[in-house]
Amino acid sequence: MSIEMIPGFRQFHQMDTNLDKLPFFRMNEGVASNKIKVNGTSKINYSTYNYLGLNGTNEINEAALQAIQQYGTSVSSSRLLSGEIPLHRSLEREIASFLGVKDSIVQVGGHSTNVNTIAQLVDSSDLVICDALVHNSIMQGVQLSGSKMIRFKHNDMNHLDKLLKRFRQNYRNVLLIVEGVYSMDGDLCKLPELIQLKKQYGCLLMVDEAHSIGTIGHGGRGVTSYYGIDPTNVDVLMGSMSKSLNSCGGYIAGNKSLITFLRYNLPGFVFSVGMTPANAAAAQASLRMIQKKPELVNQLLENASYFLARLKKLDVDTGLSEGTPIVPIILGESERALWFAERLFEKGINAMPIIYPAVKEKEARIRFFMSAIHTKGDLDYTIDIVKQIVAEEKGL
Repeated sequence: MSIEMIPGFRQFHQMDTNLDKLPFFRMNEGVASNKIKVNGTSKINYSTYNYLGLNGTNEINEAALQAIQQYGTSVSSSRLLSGEIPLHRSLEREIASFLGVKDSIVQVGGHSTNVNTIAQLVDSSDLVICDALVHNSIMQGVQLSGSKMIRFKHNDMNHLDKLLKRFRQNYRNVLLIVEGVYSMDGDLCKLPELIQLKKQYGCLLMVDEAHSIGTIGHGGRGVTSYYGIDPTNVDVLMGSMSKSLNSCGGYIAGNKSLITFLRYNLPGFVFSVGMTPANAAAAQASLRMIQKKPELVNQLLENASYFLARLKKLDVDTGLSEGTPIVPIILGESERALWFAERLFEKGINAMPIIYPAVKEKEARIRFFMSAIHTKGDLDYTIDIVKQIVAEEKGL
């Protein structure tokens, strides 16, 4: 038997697709900011997660360099054994304090944080009910856990209520999982209603804040702050550190007993090397800068609101986006999305297409990730180019 006999391998290589013609894996030659340098040419950038424009700033770079000088480039061990450094615990304390909960735990990967945690919290005796649009990492975690999974229609609380009425009594525990800000559509979860249903039916609630931490709520404190809700009403708060925190990895935040349990039982934590000194320091420095400069969050959302309003005037489909830094243009066909993205790129705009199977074919789109340091000139130029491409497509 050879590797070529694996079904997924064979299916991939049988696809009628010229991978070299797809706009993926383009080489970024500098800091991904409001501009990005690709093949020696600067483009206005909407395809990275530098929401607050802090990536590459001197304060964060210096913190990372100091950490390397003190601890090296790796902690060289699982934290449970000899890989614990003071930066790990101070970062965890500051994340918890920022969110308004008792404790947190950081892990080396954002995707793996969801996979590890979900697989540890539930098993075959339990039910997971998640929003239809949750991230792949959540789906992978549920599959690994062996628990039963049901998906409710996106943000449809009536549908969720019906599912809970029908299935709650059949399972030991039920875990509800949603995202704070949905990365494909740029809308928010309905947290007040979710908490009401969680309490009514005796469920646990997990919120993935990969795209909501640092971008919404008071000073970027996320979806609980956005709704003015006590964060302790959410059992599991997950976040990614690769976006507003300009680092790598993920965190889980909640009460002390939860975090202590995870600290000793998460396979992806116990049997993995600890977070690198540089990444821990970068995340901590970013978190401190967010608290010093809350105006960055306001500027981010002002840019997003301005851009979304101008796009809507062009009569393009921006889907459900509202009040977040993620603005899609839904184009409905993968080939159309690829063509549209290529035309943008030719005109100096880096905005990547999202195509099937990442989304349904009829929901293929371009996603624009806003940054606090996008200038009005950046946004206006982009709107003008979108208008030109739309007119070109219509043959006007």
